[in-house]
Amino acid sequence: MVQLNLRRIDRANNNQPILSNKEIDEYAQAVLADYKPVLLREPGEIDYLHFLESYLGMQIFSYDIYSDDKDSQILAVTAFKGIKLKVFDRKNQRVKKVSIPARSVVFNNSIMKPEMNCLALFSGMHEGGHITMQWHVYTGETFDGRDFNSGYDDWEYIEPFVCCRRENIESNTIITKERTAKEWREHHADYFAGAITMPNATFKPFVHDLLRENNYYKGFITLGRDEDLDILIYDIIPDAISDVYGVSKRAARIKLKTSGFLRTTKRF
Repeated sequence: MVQLNLRRIDRANNNQPILSNKEIDEYAQAVLADYKPVLLREPGEIDYLHFLESYLGMQIFSYDIYSDDKDSQILAVTAFKGIKLKVFDRKNQRVKKVSIPARSVVFNNSIMKPEMNCLALFSGMHEGGHITMQWHVYTGETFDGRDFNSGYDDWEYIEPFVCCRRENIESNTIITKERTAKEWREHHADYFAGAITMPNATFKPFVHDLLRENNYYKGFITLGRDEDLDILIYDIIPDAISDVYGVSKRAARIKLKTSGFLRTTKRF
């Protein structure tokens, strides 16, 4: 597995990586070059379960994950070490705890249906972002189990797992200076998901071709200025991206926005 080159870290927050979107794009490209180089040459859908199991060495589970907030569903959990996870036992109609071994990703049963594959794929690669970029943050170790050389001993203890809720995945939040360390981790993981499912090496030429096929050559569209162009960038092109990369239209729109093809202040 390609290791992230930690150029900058936040020592006061468990040596959390300090990353720009560009650095995450570069890292996702390096991971794909190591895992499946064809995805950098031809637009296509990544096999997220194979990536998690075979490339990252994670075990995969599926449960009805319990959330103490009925308005904030947990879509996936990454267990860096062994944990007890609350799930809903439908047979006995009760909440119980199950043992989840170290190096596991748990998906909520609700997104493991065929019609929810787009969300499951993006959730899986979001967890892949936590695993590849933040392993040492949650465990204090390198990926192979050796102690991480922290250089800072006075940090807050973090549980060795992360619960990712609906609002964390396919997120289009605005970056602010007030963002917490946890919020930055979620942003990095979600940006990684977009970068690895829709790598710039194929995504940008693919979108440019779609624009030219529709006789548009400016390179970007500002939403809200022309109804026909709005339909092109908000529906037609995201549909085509979804068909090829297996992501949702929402994820496609966010990638179009972060890549500069779609200009808008709108949150999707």
